[in-house]
Amino acid sequence: MARTRDTDACPGALQTHRAADGDLARIRLPAGMLTAEQMEAIAIAALDLAAPALELTSRGNLQIRGIRDADELARRLAEAGLLPSPDREKIRNIVASPLSGRQGGLLDVRAQVRALDDALQRDPTLADLPGRFLFGLDDGRGDIAGLGADAAVCAVDEKTVAVVLSGTDTGVRVSADEAVDTLLSIARRFVEVRGKAWRIKELATPDAVLGDLAPSATAGGTWPVRTRPPVGWITQDDGRIALGAAVPLGVLDAEWARYLAAVQAPLVITPWRSVLIADLDDGVADAALRVLAPLGFVFDEALPWLAVSACTGRPGCAHALADVRADAAALLREGDLARHRHFVGCERACGSPVDADVLIATGDGYQPRQPHP
Repeated sequence: MARTRDTDACPGALQTHRAADGDLARIRLPAGMLTAEQMEAIAIAALDLAAPALELTSRGNLQIRGIRDADELARRLAEAGLLPSPDREKIRNIVASPLSGRQGGLLDVRAQVRALDDALQRDPTLADLPGRFLFGLDDGRGDIAGLGADAAVCAVDEKTVAVVLSGTDTGVRVSADEAVDTLLSIARRFVEVRGKAWRIKELATPDAVLGDLAPSATAGGTWPVRTRPPVGWITQDDGRIALGAAVPLGVLDAEWARYLAAVQAPLVITPWRSVLIADLDDGVADAALRVLAPLGFVFDEALPWLAVSACTGRPGCAHALADVRADAAALLREGDLARHRHFVGCERACGSPVDADVLIATGDGYQPRQPHP
């Protein structure tokens, strides 16, 4: 079903959203990638100009809440290189396999991320792409293909990728070298036919965006949905170390963020509200782990924090009927976490994982969200 609202109110770093706790800005980070210097700039901006915490989103982006000076925030983000194309900043929505090119996978998709991001900033047709449209680049391990991105590719070998729409294999196969151009052509066709739709799955005939692309393999396949991030001590293929750190309920204290920046290593915000600190020597990794673990970062995949998440809830969201983060934290004491549970404050269910038990606040407890028909 297409949405009825004509305007795209999705927040960005320049077009902020008025929430119950003040203005909210969303900083797009294609594939979640940012430098230590950029993380430091974001953390200091939050401390100086807003609420002293950052929110990690299910698209690998960062949010700042309670902003007191939106113009100064935008200036600082631009200075840090986080707004390379101010009039396109809301469409730079790309998720990719966080460990790609470092550990495992069939194909290093990092260059494709950069090429896709560059094209999004330059292509005049794509200026009209909605801020909710999502691209995905899966290096073959299957961690991104199941997340329901509008247009995605998933490597099937080192030279070939499957074309995926809304989490379903179309049967179309193209060379890895054609992956970015294929995603761009799908996005252009979506702009042409979308009407009031914001996502491909809202179209009456989603396959129309494939144009002349013809299937050469069996269509209809799907990928298991990952709900947990890679955490702990991860040995990269080059022998260096990546540290996977989950952030409880996706709320990153700005001072914690400064500790991440102090490691002086490449960072990746994952779609599972965690952070990868990459390309570390053993000694640096060990020292970072000893500092970061006591702060509250989660490096143990057995800990229950990895099985629960929540939207903002009260008091930050005016729509919320409960303090869902507090209720999610209370669930941890019960111990029954066989499936991922996501707490939301209202029926809009913002940021809900694709495969999770979504619990909707009613004002008098919670009720499970009914599956879509």
